[in-house]
Amino acid sequence: MKKILAIALALVMIVALAAPAYAADNKAVKVWVAENVVDFTKAQIADFQAAHPEYADFVVTVEPVGEGDAASNVLTDLDAAADIFGFPQDQLARLVAANSLLELDEEVAKQVAAENDAGSVAAATLGDLMYAYPMTSDNGYFLYYDKSVVSDPSTLEGILAGCEAAGKSFYYDLRSGWYQPAFFFGAGCTLTYDTDSEGAYTGCNIDYASDKGVGAMKALVALVKSPAFVNGSSMSSATNVGAIIDGTWDAGAVKETFGDNYACAKLPTVEINGEAKQLSGFGGFKLLGVKPQTDDDKLAFCDALAYYLASGEVQLARYNAVGWGPSNLEAKASEAVQADEALSALGAQLAFTIPQGQYPGEYWGLAEGLGDDIIAGKYADADDAALLAALQTFQAACEAAK
Repeated sequence: MKKILAIALALVMIVALAAPAYAADNKAVKVWVAENVVDFTKAQIADFQAAHPEYADFVVTVEPVGEGDAASNVLTDLDAAADIFGFPQDQLARLVAANSLLELDEEVAKQVAAENDAGSVAAATLGDLMYAYPMTSDNGYFLYYDKSVVSDPSTLEGILAGCEAAGKSFYYDLRSGWYQPAFFFGAGCTLTYDTDSEGAYTGCNIDYASDKGVGAMKALVALVKSPAFVNGSSMSSATNVGAIIDGTWDAGAVKETFGDNYACAKLPTVEINGEAKQLSGFGGFKLLGVKPQTDDDKLAFCDALAYYLASGEVQLARYNAVGWGPSNLEAKASEAVQADEALSALGAQLAFTIPQGQYPGEYWGLAEGLGDDIIAGKYADADDAALLAALQTFQAACEAAK
């Protein structure tokens, strides 16, 4: 607490990008968080104010607005939006472009960067500036496997061999635009989109139509040919599983299925163009932002409170309360988090991922179509030229997507 207050008082933590034209009660502060952490957040704010009586006259209201809705609500009506709100990293660019977030002071940004893992820091940063506080590093996918089936989880070839020998299935959601890039990004390909201040898509950065992309396609075609392959990513609906690429949300179901043979690891490597390439993909992070303020006292309180709610102390308490995976390095190193096998595996994988940005609705359908074609065997006997042509078509469609 003292460290947090010292930072808040010693530095001008955040600089307004544009002063909003709204009138606010200077002692009323609104906070938006996901419904399952509303009570937790209220308790943390009460502790913070009790420890800092100079802030006792601020009246804080905590409302259940999930991260997925918060950014859209802020962009729709900044005046009515919360002063402090949680949001997913893929909304950062839109919020910054609309002047709806405050930039962290340079020294505070350095402190936050030192306290949190690299992936979450990158997710909170646009260009060279940090605009939000990392809260979690817990959204992504990794490998769950049955130790009695898979003896070598480090390579896809080893995983498939184990599953095939045991007559078990390997689940990977090739049809999903979220899971599918694991192979392409692992091969070194890029697929991101640019947006303007209105959130409209202005450009697509993609190089799937390349030797790297062809290598990834060949690896996916080879995967589908394995008798162990099953398309999917939900343990609750999977059967006869030897290994599955899934997320922390399914840890309970996986443990129940695998029992004493339950194990987790980062994604494996796969042979692409004659080299072992680490499967990559998207990483997801929850961030905490502060909107522009017109009153210095309220700004100081919001600064200090946001820093506290995203601190290692609170991140660890939040993990213990609801299981959110910390981004704070000290919290991640705690005995409780280290003992969480799923979070440990995800943490190892996130080092190889990119933060998911904004993708147009059409992209997800295009990825599904590409996956369907591969699964149906359309490219089972295709040569490199045919695979490149398919990727050129896919790439052009992605570039045209809005």
